Amino acid sequence: MINKAILETVHNSLSGDLLFDDLHKTLYATDASVYRKIPLAVAFPTDVKDIKTLIEFATKNNITLIPRTAGTSLAGQCVGDGIIVDVSKHFTNIISFDEQAKTITLEPGIVRDSLNLYLKPFGLFFGPNTSTSNRCMIGGMVGNNSSGSTSIKYGVTRDKVLEIEAILSDGSAVVFKEITSEEFIKKTKEDTFEGQIYKSIYTELSSEENQQEIKNEFPKETIHRRNTGYAVDEFLTSDMFGGNSPTINVAKFLSGSEGTLAFSTSITLQLDHLPPTESIMVCTHFTSINESLKATVTAMNHNLYNCELMDKTILDCTKSNREQAKNRFFLQGDPEAVLMLEVSANTIEETEVLANNLIADLEKNNFGYHHPKVYGKDIAKVHHLRKAGLGLLGNMIGDKKAVACIEDTAVALEDLPNYIEEFTLIMDKYQQNAVYYAHAGAGELHLRPILNLKKKEDVVLFRKITTETAELVKKYKGSFSGEHGDGIVRAEFIPLMIGEQNYQLLRRIKKAFDPNNVFNKGKITDAFPMDESLRYEVDRKEPEIKTIQDFSDSEGILKLAEKCNGSGDCRKPAEAGGTMCPSYRATKNEKDTTRARANILRDVLTNNTAPNKFDSEELKEVLDLCLSCKACATECPSNVDIATIKAEFLYQYQETNGYSFRSKLFANNAKLNKLGSILPSLSNLILNTSIAKSFMGVAQERSVPKLAPKTLKAWYKKRNTSSSAVEKSAKTVYVFCDEFTNFYDVEIGKDAVYLLEKLGYNLKIINHEESGRSYISKGFLKEAKEVCNKNITVFKDLITDETPLIGIEPSAILTFRDEYIRLADDKASAEKIAKNTFTFEEFLAKELEAKNIDTTLFTAAPKTLKVHGHCHQKALSGTFSSFQMLSIPDNYAVTILNTGCCGMAGSFGYEKEHYEVSMQVGEDTLFPKVRNCSVDTEIAAAGTSCRHQIFDGTKRIAKHPITILKEALL
Repeated sequence: MINKAILETVHNSLSGDLLFDDLHKTLYATDASVYRKIPLAVAFPTDVKDIKTLIEFATKNNITLIPRTAGTSLAGQCVGDGIIVDVSKHFTNIISFDEQAKTITLEPGIVRDSLNLYLKPFGLFFGPNTSTSNRCMIGGMVGNNSSGSTSIKYGVTRDKVLEIEAILSDGSAVVFKEITSEEFIKKTKEDTFEGQIYKSIYTELSSEENQQEIKNEFPKETIHRRNTGYAVDEFLTSDMFGGNSPTINVAKFLSGSEGTLAFSTSITLQLDHLPPTESIMVCTHFTSINESLKATVTAMNHNLYNCELMDKTILDCTKSNREQAKNRFFLQGDPEAVLMLEVSANTIEETEVLANNLIADLEKNNFGYHHPKVYGKDIAKVHHLRKAGLGLLGNMIGDKKAVACIEDTAVALEDLPNYIEEFTLIMDKYQQNAVYYAHAGAGELHLRPILNLKKKEDVVLFRKITTETAELVKKYKGSFSGEHGDGIVRAEFIPLMIGEQNYQLLRRIKKAFDPNNVFNKGKITDAFPMDESLRYEVDRKEPEIKTIQDFSDSEGILKLAEKCNGSGDCRKPAEAGGTMCPSYRATKNEKDTTRARANILRDVLTNNTAPNKFDSEELKEVLDLCLSCKACATECPSNVDIATIKAEFLYQYQETNGYSFRSKLFANNAKLNKLGSILPSLSNLILNTSIAKSFMGVAQERSVPKLAPKTLKAWYKKRNTSSSAVEKSAKTVYVFCDEFTNFYDVEIGKDAVYLLEKLGYNLKIINHEESGRSYISKGFLKEAKEVCNKNITVFKDLITDETPLIGIEPSAILTFRDEYIRLADDKASAEKIAKNTFTFEEFLAKELEAKNIDTTLFTAAPKTLKVHGHCHQKALSGTFSSFQMLSIPDNYAVTILNTGCCGMAGSFGYEKEHYEVSMQVGEDTLFPKVRNCSVDTEIAAAGTSCRHQIFDGTKRIAKHPITILKEALL
């Protein structure tokens, strides 16, 4: 029995960490598969010595080590009951790069797309391109022999692996690389553990009977995506084993072995030159899946760089995803399937010829009803749409999900239409509407049945469908695993797929490499059952969770969390763009991802026996660094809105455990500012003292925002409007006087009033409540609900498409479009108001498009502007309207900065324990880009928190877009 004291001893012997608390064990119990196994502990080694120590401990105590990088595996490779070894945090270095030889040596924790960003200036790249490429790591790609959309042109990961440095199960370090047959035989005679491995391989593969059995039973040689079992067929190219090659490379054999044979510590890859500079994507629309597959055979005669399929199910999922809906621009009608066919050349003229020839060939064969051509940056949008497919499948409402079990089958291209016809018969037999998408050009489609694995009858179907599909794949001599690996879900079927004799060969090779099952037990050989250790307890009684917010759009808060399928989009690094997830980007800790928060919420709400199911310290810890940026509401393919979940948690938790003084202080900010505004100068003096900051729990490094001498409401009430040039017939707009503008940013409010009147609008500021943003962020949802209901009552008979509501501070005005829908008692009125509520930027952009703005009112002088978008603006509104608004002056050069979260996030960045993380978030993207701006470049930021953070981090003053446009008036 391994107790905590023993684990503590191991932890103390490592340079890195060994964590065995319930939180981390729960976090690492799942990956992107349907499985869940609670590990003994989670290790974060910092060097090779740590890995050797873990191997020694595992050997002595008869436990297994499960290697892990991003944890995006679909087959259960990264789950197990031993020690999870996460190398994603520390094994992230490039060791060497040879531009002339086009090779690079690196550690396994480097993200694939980050690697290619590094290589781009040299005109090189690493070809294999998975849908998870912006967060998956090279170690995982080697472990799974990943391929992705580019395999038809650039091959699979195994083709690119030149050398692997690894630690064997006895703790010895080895280098596997290309060697001659003579060198191989010499190694078989070495009196080392490595020598024993080479001897075993030689003995097994020298057998002509074994060679013939491999040829007879393994997938057709024309199927390049072949990950079923170990790649022993790779050895048959050697002249020692019946082939013609004078060299052999065990590193290629390790590719696809799922960390079951050795622990890789560095990998050397062969690189390719970047693709041609010009591309056109033909997105052919079809009325049936079968037609699209027959068309694939024709299309593949055209030297394609991509040949990918999306079916109607995937396309329909994109409709409700805020981020992907804008990438549907090329669609016409409601196709049953779309093929993405990409041709490339070095000039656009050559590329046009290739695209036109492709379309002509398809039309000649009566394939497809619409052949739009997509160019330039729009091609990336179509790729994003396809890549989001995996996560979007998790966005299905309810317990039925598209399940990964048969999603990785590959057959010869000429067999694909017939194979799919027979597969469809299986699906029809089980009354299944399966999902079809991905790599048609490589003979591989990610086929998924729709099942509810909470129910026994569907778990039975899970096995039946997987078994019958495996038998069908075998009939066509295909590969049951093309690129996702065997893991738990498919390893059980390896004897069927390659024959019992070959399977026993794999078992003997595993024994030679790893006699004590130190490495990833239960994967590939001696497999765990595929229908056990599932993520959900079968036929459980569903917990009843009462919430103050309305989560009916997801059938409750628990099912909202369960929409997370573990695809790990929240782990993408800052250089990948977007905002999600700022806390993970700052800490690189799994517990600070959106995925982790959804996992822990799911676990707590399901298993917590406390009267208040939200009463959990683990849940509190995992949500602590959530900045409530709302990026996950958009960038997560499953739209798992952790900001909304956090607000609900804080409310529920605090109802049981009480509300802290500081939380009350920040939540009631508007009320306290009303008092402070009686003597604003004195209030500002006191609040910025060291004693006051300590009393409030505010970081000493921060300057507390200063109250204005007079509130905006007071100024507006007393101002003289007799000279206003606004006509009585002008369009009326209601301006929401939010609590931040009213007390702090009064000058911006004045600018808004002046600008609107100058543009000819009849604006009104009426008595209403604060937005409730501070209440929401601190979990004071009763108070937020009260504020929401009062504001709905005030505005419900005033706000229409003719008389919109517009706001200055994004986080305040957008509550009408977001949280109010969940909080309002009068939901119909809330939704009506939401449709006619806009940020200031959105409103002016719409008016500009309607030609209601007189652009001659603005200066023609040139100016350079860089815009940082507020997180809520990016998630719920978008930043293009900011670009449009600031481009009204003819000679304003406007750029939207690709920056993530600023890190302030309302009160978060002021809180002393969050200050360092807040500043690190700013350093990830925002601060460096602002510092790189010239002194004559103006920085625009609509968010009050953003402007404060920009000043604290860079000493640059950012202006609200309203002020910039007002200053541009003649």
